[in-house]
Amino acid sequence: MKLKQRMGLFGVPAMVIAIVVLLVVPMPTWIIDVLITLNMSAALVVLLTTMHVRRPQDFSAFPSLLLLMTMFRLGLNVSVTRLVLLHGYAGTVVQSFGSFVIGGQIVVGLIIFLILIVIQFVVVTNGAGRVSEVAARFSLDGMAPRLVAIDGELNSGLIDEKEARRRRREIDETSEFYGNMDGASKFVRGDAIAALVIVFINLIGGFAIGVVQHHDTLSRAIHTYSVLSIGDGLVSQIPALLLSISTGLIVTRAATTESDDFGSDVTTQFGNQPRAVLVAGVAMGLLALVPGLPHVPFLVVGGLLVLLSRRVRRAVEARREREAAIEAQGSRAPGDTPASLAAEIRVEPLQLEIAPNLTPLADKAKGGDLLERIRGLRRKLAYEKGVLVPRVHTRDNVDLPASTYRIRVNGVEVARGAAPPGRLLAIGPDIDMLPGEATTEPVFGLPAKWIPAEARLEALAAAGITVIDRSSAIVTHLGEVVSSHAGELLSMQQVRTLVDVAKGTDPAAVEEMTAAQVTITDLFGVLVNLLDEGVPILDIVRIIQAVTEQARIAKTTERMTEAARTALGASITALHTRNAELSVITLDAAFEQALAKDLHFGDGANESVLVVEPSVLERLSSEVRTVAEQARRAGHDPVLVVAPQLRPALRRLLCSVVPSLSVMSLNEISGNVHLQRIGVINGGVPAAA
Repeated sequence: MKLKQRMGLFGVPAMVIAIVVLLVVPMPTWIIDVLITLNMSAALVVLLTTMHVRRPQDFSAFPSLLLLMTMFRLGLNVSVTRLVLLHGYAGTVVQSFGSFVIGGQIVVGLIIFLILIVIQFVVVTNGAGRVSEVAARFSLDGMAPRLVAIDGELNSGLIDEKEARRRRREIDETSEFYGNMDGASKFVRGDAIAALVIVFINLIGGFAIGVVQHHDTLSRAIHTYSVLSIGDGLVSQIPALLLSISTGLIVTRAATTESDDFGSDVTTQFGNQPRAVLVAGVAMGLLALVPGLPHVPFLVVGGLLVLLSRRVRRAVEARREREAAIEAQGSRAPGDTPASLAAEIRVEPLQLEIAPNLTPLADKAKGGDLLERIRGLRRKLAYEKGVLVPRVHTRDNVDLPASTYRIRVNGVEVARGAAPPGRLLAIGPDIDMLPGEATTEPVFGLPAKWIPAEARLEALAAAGITVIDRSSAIVTHLGEVVSSHAGELLSMQQVRTLVDVAKGTDPAAVEEMTAAQVTITDLFGVLVNLLDEGVPILDIVRIIQAVTEQARIAKTTERMTEAARTALGASITALHTRNAELSVITLDAAFEQALAKDLHFGDGANESVLVVEPSVLERLSSEVRTVAEQARRAGHDPVLVVAPQLRPALRRLLCSVVPSLSVMSLNEISGNVHLQRIGVINGGVPAAA
């Protein structure tokens, strides 16, 4: 067995037994001398240990050790009191401390002892106890959010299970440590009170015994027992004060990554502020000039501080030069490492490029509010669609024509528009009467006109004309692009974030999803499908529940998507309902049955397809497009309602022909709306409603 193990196995129990022996069995004076010296050495070792730990919980045995050392010291007090009262002598250590410290002046010795008690009890112990109490409270209050954060990082793949267990254990250790320290600080406070009581017992009891039993004179009894009592109090309170300081240090110690000990922290942090040292030195020098004050001490200390500040400043400047050299070397060779090269070639998910003459729109100092409106757009889309829109990387591009902006999604240009300076965009009827350049509104394709800013009042006076500024026009266009490309902008990390949020509000749903072996990738595919069809993913918990239930039956993206759509049926219906009416286009029953017979699944049965003659598909697409256009001209927002099993295949078929037409299944329609049939598709000529 190793020496460390033997000390841990036998040393601590031996210390506990020694405490009991000290309380009961009389000890010879030479043993008391050794134990008092050992007590002081142990207190000094504990103090130095608290100064060298990086984190308080690295010395987790401190609360229990504090109790043992306090009891050991009180046991020594009892043994010394026994010797003092029985023999009038308690060993050379007590006698020497009493004689040396008081210097023949008993009153001075008592005052010094009382000062030590005040320092320990009022200053150090009281402050350490308060810090321990507050730290324990905050540690317990922050325990739950930290555990949730660890689970989120684990689910997102940022840390592994081993690291998660280590962090959970660290949180438990921290909370337990500060909770123990909150109680352990009471040991030190009680020890200070006990020491004060024991000293007065020794004084009063010694006087009585010396005069009555030993027949000493009053002055001799006072001198003898005062020296012994004060010596006992000092040899007890010096280790007690060291332990009190240790308690205060360890509960106020903050974890640091810069160094491993408290002394290095202090020197490093003071070294970062050479100006403070210089100002202190100058202030000491000025005090030396004040009449009546001693000149030499202030001049010496001030001069030393000024010299120290110069050395510290040179060290800081040298360190900054080294850091600048390293940074310059890195900037000269940005492509030297794979990480820097990867950062350079990274494709931004969403990018807005503007011509140089449009940069004032993004400059807040020049009154531009484009960036602020983009931030508002991101929040708006998050609340409306549940989409966590990535940061919009906005920059100017000198290659763009004047007054032009361009929107890129994953590096690919998907939209472009113009916003001439000094112009406002007017939309509505009778815009021909307004001055300006004719254009097309980029979102809905409506006729519009860029009018001069001074024509704004004239445009507003006309009925039905809407006037928007350039920033609003760009942001509206950007919002439409984001909505139509939401599925492309969704990332795995965003899905993990949504799952983490759901776990905080409904952990059972996420646990069931994990039990059903539904991965983040599976959920990602479902959410992309929903966003591609314009379905908000705000109710992520309901989506998770529906996907989980379907995964236990058939775990394919198509079927899990349909299950999620059915669960969100009321929300999908509300998107297309106008005045409690849903305008629907349906398939003729016979035609729908024929299509259902031709429905097959692709490779691996993951996706359904319609296997019919190309002429039938072409006729179907043409009829749906015709009916939908007629409905929109009549002011309706039509949806095609089909049998549940046909919906996915028909949606994929029609998305390129009529991309704005929503295809719903009968299972998705809520019962609180009135269905208005505006057309029937029979594979030939559309039937009127």
